[in-house]
Amino acid sequence: MDQKVLNDTIVAINSFLSNNILLIALLGCGIFYTIYSKGVQFRKLGAAFKQTFGGVFSKEKKSEDEGVSSFQALAVAIAAQVGTGNVAGVATAIMAGGPGAIFWMWLAAILGMATIYAEAVLAQKFREKDDEGNFVGGPAYYIKNGIGPKHPGLAKVMSTAFAILIVIALGFVGNIVQSNSIATSVVAATGGKLNPIIVGIVVAVLAGGVFIGGIKRIANFAQLVVPFMALVYIIAAIIMMVKFHAHIIPAFKLIFEAAFNPEAALGGALGITIKMAAAKGVGRGLFSNEAGMGSTPHAHATANVAHPVLQGYTAMVGVFIDTIVICTVTALMILVTEAWTDKSLNGALVTQEAFTRAFGPTGTILLAVALGFFAFTTIVGWYYFGETNIRFLFGHKGLWPYRILVLLCIIAGSLQEVDLVWNTADLTNSLMVIPNIIAIIMLHKHVKNMTLHYETNGKEGSL
Repeated sequence: MDQKVLNDTIVAINSFLSNNILLIALLGCGIFYTIYSKGVQFRKLGAAFKQTFGGVFSKEKKSEDEGVSSFQALAVAIAAQVGTGNVAGVATAIMAGGPGAIFWMWLAAILGMATIYAEAVLAQKFREKDDEGNFVGGPAYYIKNGIGPKHPGLAKVMSTAFAILIVIALGFVGNIVQSNSIATSVVAATGGKLNPIIVGIVVAVLAGGVFIGGIKRIANFAQLVVPFMALVYIIAAIIMMVKFHAHIIPAFKLIFEAAFNPEAALGGALGITIKMAAAKGVGRGLFSNEAGMGSTPHAHATANVAHPVLQGYTAMVGVFIDTIVICTVTALMILVTEAWTDKSLNGALVTQEAFTRAFGPTGTILLAVALGFFAFTTIVGWYYFGETNIRFLFGHKGLWPYRILVLLCIIAGSLQEVDLVWNTADLTNSLMVIPNIIAIIMLHKHVKNMTLHYETNGKEGSL
């Protein structure tokens, strides 16, 4: 088949999946679990923040044998969640759906918090221990151990399909995309003086050093880098807000007005409707934080917590940080600087324009550094999610071939942007959602039982 024909076919399939089936499935799942859990994301948000950050500053020394902490697991999850989509994706949503898309993004994130709660609880309940004594889990495991006893044939097909798809989507193709983002940013920041292959090799060497240490090194890396990365981005935003402080209240006003009456708020000439604003905002809110997509449960399964529900709480905080904080920060940067009014721009270029208006030529370098950090941490997180599923499919013997292939993908990704690769990543990413959504709906009673068990017994009822 001709490459252009293949690419066009993949684009058409992915567009249908993303705009119809996945949007309905992810939104529906979020609504279902919000009702089913009696609004766990509202009832337990305070407890979630206490569970997540309460022990971070504890002076108690933890032994190495205790494994991955709840916060470290969250850091690995956020490493994957916070990526180039938080920069380029938010800008695209605003340009296509208007500022009102941000309101709908918030709504989708709130619903996604209930979905990711269910995913994390199931990942904890049905996890296993690997040959090295570390906890491993995720959709393939909760499909196998949760659905398998009653429906072994169905569970085998679903778990194998999910494992293969996520290895391709994130481990291989996805990391080609992230490597390309890093190379493009670094080359742009150096004025085109640096050969992208050098960037690819450096990224591969750095990533390989993290990979070979297993989940504990990955968790330690994420625990150090992710808070720093987020803090630097937020500080840049605060400086921008101070400089454009007169535009902050109008920006929020525009978000709410454009969400419900875009024609009046933006002018009918732009042709943006409520449906367009909602579709773009909901899409960004669902896909940015990966709630329901089956990726972050691999990180949450590793946490050493007293009860599965506790990691469910922590998982909700991940969605809050990714979308309600980081995505909102990006949106405000774009709105207060009025970069979104330049209709010749799209994607990361809109955010770049916001940085340039705030910081001058230095802004381009600042954003390039931010994008580089976001993409690199995503590579590390996605590598681990793929590794977990390689273990599921092939056991320990599959790890080194997988590591080598991922490193080769990172180097290859630095060379050039290939539309077919990007679109294949989108398609496999979309397809892996289907078995995961089916599984978490089928296993809803386990989520309910775990929730009731914890809320009745507390930590004393630990499993």
